[in-house]
Amino acid sequence: MSKPARNPLAAARRKARHYAMQALYQWYMAGAAVSAIEAEFRTDYDFEHVDLAYFQALLHGVPACVDQLEERLAPLLDRQLDDLDPIERTLLRMGVFELEQRIDVPYKVVINEQVALAKKFGATASHKYINGVLDRAARQLRKVEIDAVS
Repeated sequence: MSKPARNPLAAARRKARHYAMQALYQWYMAGAAVSAIEAEFRTDYDFEHVDLAYFQALLHGVPACVDQLEERLAPLLDRQLDDLDPIERTLLRMGVFELEQRIDVPYKVVINEQVALAKKFGATASHKYINGVLDRAARQLRKVEIDAVS
């Protein structure tokens, strides 16, 4: 049996999310300008197989509406936003941003991609927390989509 064909767009977006998570973490922790972080990443990393437009949408979009994203997140959490690990907070911001702004991406993809990043960069069980919070967010933000596939 042959392997299924690899989806180049999915792979390029996965890399875009990977870099965006790192860049948004840097923005959050260091407070550097988004444009400076983008320039640094584009200089230091190979973007040949990265969906650059998606990277830019995340990198510029999340900071532009960070207050609204955190307002959306706060009631879904079992703790204060400031008590979240910086990686978790970054991933949750990205996930809610995608759920709200990128309806072209299925909600299951958004959740799975953030969970995968949490497994790679987060604390031991943070992927479970990310999964639970984003699942609750999807039930609010993507109700029509969820109902359609149920």
